[in-house]
This record gives sequence, C-alpha cells and structure tokens, in this order.
Amino acid sequence: MSIPFPICRPVTLAALAGLSFGVSAHAAGDPIRGAQAARTCIACHSFAPGRNMTGPSLAGVWGRKAGTADGFARYSEALKQSGLVWDEQHLDAWLKNPAALVPGTTMTFPGIADARTRADLLAYLKAVSSGRVSVPDRGPPNLKQADASSRVTSMRYCGDTYRVTTADRKTYAFWEFNLRFKTDGSADGPAAGKPVIVHTGMQGDRATVIFSRPDEISGFIRRECTR
Repeated sequence: MSIPFPICRPVTLAALAGLSFGVSAHAAGDPIRGAQAARTCIACHSFAPGRNMTGPSLAGVWGRKAGTADGFARYSEALKQSGLVWDEQHLDAWLKNPAALVPGTTMTFPGIADARTRADLLAYLKAVSSGRVSVPDRGPPNLKQADASSRVTSMRYCGDTYRVTTADRKTYAFWEFNLRFKTDGSADGPAAGKPVIVHTGMQGDRATVIFSRPDEISGFIRRECTR
C-alpha cells in the first residue's frame, strides 16, 4: 500500500576491509569503524554522487570548498562565506562542533565529542571521496515507477477530511492534520499530474502525498462531500 523508502547504507564492511592501509586520517582512523559511524549521517545526507537530501551529498567532500556541492541550494550564508576547504583539520573541527567552527550555520547536528569516532569517520569520508569505495545509491525509489497502490488518481476534501483514491481503486480517509503535501521535482519525483502517496503512520492514519510541482496541489484536490 505504500512505497518503502530505503535508507542509504554505508558500504559493506567487506568492501572496506582492505582500505585501512591506504587512509592517513589522524589518530589512525579506521574506515571500517567509520562506515558504522556514518550511519548517523544518513538521515540527512547521501554518500552517492549528486544525491542531495536535507543536506548535500557527501560524495567527494574531501578537498571540496565548503558550500559548493553541485545542485545543492540550501547552504547558509555563513558556510558559503567561510572560505573553508574540507580537509582533515576542518572536517574534524566541523564534526566536533559545526556551530563553533562556523557561527551562524544552519547545520543542526550537535557534533561528535569522541575523537576516535571522528577519526574513523574522517577515514571513511576520505576513502569514499578518493573513489576507493563505491557507495551504491540507495536513496528514495523512483516515484515515476510507483505501483497502482501508491499512484493517486483523485483527492476529495470535505469538512476536516481528505479522501485519497489510488489507481487500485482503494480510497483512504485522513484527518486533514495527518495528511501532508510535498513536492519532488527531481528526476526521481512523480510524473507531472500523477502524485504518489506514501503512508507514514504506524497505524495507517498518516500519509504524505508527493506532487511533481507545487502548482499541481490545489488543482488536484476537489471540494466534494458525499453521503
């Protein structure tokens, strides 16, 4: 009934097993342990090239000037004006306390206090950026390929209720507060005029309808009450 959104996973430990000899991160960082530490990053970042999420893709971050990831437009002015280059020293300081390194940053991550964990994560980032590790793109699925149970064919609104009908001819009723509308204009987003529903509530009482563009939303929803 819903499209599962796979979580981006760090590369397998087996693929990293032979890399520690080639990484020179300080404090003898271990990229194998770093792959595990990177799990804290994947809620907001992808390690796949060009896959920007809440934050920019971390592919190729090593040696990149701060605030310059291709296709990412949500950097804070503070970071864009910082002049930093993401080398070992600056990445370590950023991972320790982003707000202390760049006052005014919109990065909400509080930082990693443990120096060993930071060193491991640096080793992993360096290995990924150098191309010695190929990280599969496990981002959200292509919504253009959504199945009938997720393709929205009509939406009706009455009182405090939305009724969403999908291509498999099923209709779901949602309290208006529990239904969210989002847009995804990327190559993996839904086709124009063909929104997709993603169920998010553990009890089936919450969902998100994803449109291709914001101007589709109001025109797609009909004000209609049925008995």
